[in-house]
Amino acid sequence: MLITRTPLRISLAGGGTDFRDFYKVENGMVISATIDKYIYLVVNERYDDKIYLNYSKKEIVDSPAQIKHELVREALNMTQVEKGVEITCLADIPSEQGSGLGSSSAFTVGLLNVLFQYNGKQLPADILAEKACMIEIERCRKHIGKQDQYAAAYGGINIFNFNKDESVAVENIPLDDQAIEALDSRLLLFFTNIPRHGEAILKEQEDNIAQRKKNDVLRKMRDQVAEIRKAIVSGDFDDVGRIINEGWQMKKHLAAPITNSEIDKMYLAAIDAGALGGKICGAGGGGFLLLYIPLAKQDSVRAALKNYREMPFRFEKQGSAIIFNMMGHPWKWG
Repeated sequence: MLITRTPLRISLAGGGTDFRDFYKVENGMVISATIDKYIYLVVNERYDDKIYLNYSKKEIVDSPAQIKHELVREALNMTQVEKGVEITCLADIPSEQGSGLGSSSAFTVGLLNVLFQYNGKQLPADILAEKACMIEIERCRKHIGKQDQYAAAYGGINIFNFNKDESVAVENIPLDDQAIEALDSRLLLFFTNIPRHGEAILKEQEDNIAQRKKNDVLRKMRDQVAEIRKAIVSGDFDDVGRIINEGWQMKKHLAAPITNSEIDKMYLAAIDAGALGGKICGAGGGGFLLLYIPLAKQDSVRAALKNYREMPFRFEKQGSAIIFNMMGHPWKWG
């Protein structure tokens, strides 16, 4: 049996510039941080030759070609695991809620990690992320960018540069534990009570990028990455909140369904209560609202958002990892 643990992420700036139609014209850049909310993938060798899948549904099939879950099917094809295996997915956040925290890519990265390990191969983070992008974007034709796969594979607070030649440069933001605690204690997540269905939003956003309708907005959002990096490294954390607020105002122009009256009402209530900025995580339309709130104002914001469930979190540094490995047969029948 093998178990991988792969983190979800929050994106602070630059989202959208990780789409191919943007970075093929000019380089994209995103800053994101992984959090201590995870996708767990369990793989166990079976005595029989069937493939058993346990996620929000259950599948029992004879070959990968019969699998309905396209990410699992393509991951098995890529890793050449063809039979006699059981795969179980567990998650800290139910995927049907549509979190906007990169759960689909975390699932793909974690599944590839555990299946390659099952075959006796340990992949570095860059290759793991690259192969996850290949499955989601190339094989399954998801309307997504590349930041989530790299965030899940690497872990930590990173700047990802997406280059025209498809390479990705990674810069880890070096912070001591005190600085990390100071930043993440000022970032709070609240569920909007709206399940997020991001496919249509991402499709509209991708179409707009392909037609270069929103590249001026995306360029400004990309340039915010350097501003946030400077604020974080210098310890001017309140500037992070203000920059995120500016980014949210720009992000709303990328596609019509990114926000709605309920999200706008929730966001305004948080700002009126003392939040300096925030944004909907992921594609938008629902899921989690990330807010930057000075410590002295957090009780006021919690009171203003009492009808919305908070999800406490902390940053994490590790990325996708094997947390249990019991392969082979340490005992034999007598």
